Amino acid sequence: MAFATRSLRVLCKIYNGNAGTTYCTLRRPVGRISLVQSAQKYRYSTETTDRPKITSNLTNIQSSINEAESLGQEAAAHKKQSEQQKEDEEEKANRERSKRMMNYGFAAFGVFMGIGFTYLVYELGRPNYDEHGNVIEDEFSNLPFFEQIYKRVKRELNYYTRLVQEPSREKLLPDPLKHPYIQPPYTLVLEMTDLLVHPDWTYSTGWRFKKRPGVDQFLEAVAPPQFEIVIYTAEQGMTVFPILDALDPNGYIMYRLVRDATRFVDGHHVKDLGALNRDLSKVIVIDWNEESVKLHPENAFKLPRWTGNDDDTTLYDLAAFLKTILTSNVQDVRDVLNYYRQFDNPLEMFKENRRKFLMQMEEEQNKQQDNSKVLISRWKPSFLRNR
Repeated sequence: MAFATRSLRVLCKIYNGNAGTTYCTLRRPVGRISLVQSAQKYRYSTETTDRPKITSNLTNIQSSINEAESLGQEAAAHKKQSEQQKEDEEEKANRERSKRMMNYGFAAFGVFMGIGFTYLVYELGRPNYDEHGNVIEDEFSNLPFFEQIYKRVKRELNYYTRLVQEPSREKLLPDPLKHPYIQPPYTLVLEMTDLLVHPDWTYSTGWRFKKRPGVDQFLEAVAPPQFEIVIYTAEQGMTVFPILDALDPNGYIMYRLVRDATRFVDGHHVKDLGALNRDLSKVIVIDWNEESVKLHPENAFKLPRWTGNDDDTTLYDLAAFLKTILTSNVQDVRDVLNYYRQFDNPLEMFKENRRKFLMQMEEEQNKQQDNSKVLISRWKPSFLRNR
């Protein structure tokens, strides 16, 4: 707009200057002008002059402004296109550089893994040496060199596989106590997580383990010398031991077995009762997970999984069930456990059977009392019968 105003001012000055010059040039002294000159002057004054018109000048200015704007827009578009092209080139260069660095990283990783694998094979496949640096002969020493390495590597890998999959020792529990010490008649194997405690998380406290209602009374009811209590779980020892120290301050739990004592089968840590060093006819396993006891299901007493509800009374009923086995002096607990294994909730069935048994005993006691009354009436002396 400023450019248009300035151009208009210049054109006005040019127009005024031309007009003044024409007027001064055409003017002559009056005495010297002839008739012909007067006629020419009159003709010149009546004819249309070639003065520039303001409208055409404004049109030219507007067209110049439009051309300038179009040129500016073209320059801006060209600049934007060049910047976009430059950004695309930079992005392409960055992608190529990233791809090249990734290839270098893969190559370095491959070299590192190759060196590590070679060193591992060497360490596993080399023979053992004594303190003087002499080779210790083994069963593979007489084989060809590469076969020796293969056999030794295979042996070591099998060892580490067994170390992960099998229990850490052949006997998980020590031998039963001998006289004069008292060995409990039954071994009670308990799962810890979701049976005695439940992991709980809140914003205010974070992770913590919640005690199941009645756990203190349960441990006291089945404590030695009635049952040999063993905690057998797939949790890590660093998690289990502090929890059990707080859960059992009286020391009712005799042994604690954690993940290294389990057998890894089909992706699950399974309790290996055969390694307990106990008579399986006297072993009772309380658990909620069938996968954990699938090697010895006949010794398992399956309960519903506790989810942390406060109105739970399962441990009270479980204590009564175990007390019944103890007082009945069952010779092989597997017979009793197999019977209750067919029910979804064996404790409910046990409570129903106990209720029926108590009713039956009460009926028998009533019958005995009635029979005793009849006998007493028969034994009365003759002089008392008439009264």
